[in-house]
Amino acid sequence: MKILTKISQLQKKVETLRPLSEEQNEELKKYYKIGLTYSSNALEGNSLTESETRIAIEDGLTVAGKPLKDYYEAIGHARSFDLLFQLAKKEAFTEEDIKQLHKLFFQGIDAEKAGLYRNIRVFISGSKYSLPRPEEVPSKMKQFVLELGINPGLHPVIWASELHKRFVFIHPFIDGNGRVARLLMNFALLQNSYPITIIPPIRRIDYINALEKAHTDDKIFIEFIAEAVQQAQLEYLRLLK
Repeated sequence: MKILTKISQLQKKVETLRPLSEEQNEELKKYYKIGLTYSSNALEGNSLTESETRIAIEDGLTVAGKPLKDYYEAIGHARSFDLLFQLAKKEAFTEEDIKQLHKLFFQGIDAEKAGLYRNIRVFISGSKYSLPRPEEVPSKMKQFVLELGINPGLHPVIWASELHKRFVFIHPFIDGNGRVARLLMNFALLQNSYPITIIPPIRRIDYINALEKAHTDDKIFIEFIAEAVQQAQLEYLRLLK
């Protein structure tokens, strides 16, 4: 896949700008926390703008006329983002790590279901593929972590794509699966020193279509994620230059 070669070449340019100062690292982390929280939530219908997301996270203020749920999603995702950076220092992630990512995100929305696998059937609107029954979820998640909790020798972008795809196809939680999938995708990228990668809300339809096609052929989805990673690298280089 040609784009993976380009990504590897860009990553070498990224590495020439490192190490960064502690102040630069903190500023970048703040930048990406806002960007990933806004975009990941917006993909799922959250109505907060990027500026409103920043206000919610940095000032703890709600926005007049906006649903309280949207505020809690912003605050929750920001907390999960902070945990993501801690997890990326580990060699592998566990089921408990995944549950904690979800718990931090979802506890303000529904504390009783936060961090717990679903116990009911769920369906993805517009998809022709069914999701595992609730009784299948625990075994599928164990297999997921066993096979992908540590890189099985894949290119980082392919590992990130596979983590995202497989997690969404299991859909272990009642809600918030897309948000956790994109965090896990970034776990793989951060572990390999790639910049935080954001899927722009404007590409939501392309994203959904690529995921749907990945049930039978994941090439389009891998290319979609690779394009997003490439854009993240270019943005990183722009920010630091």
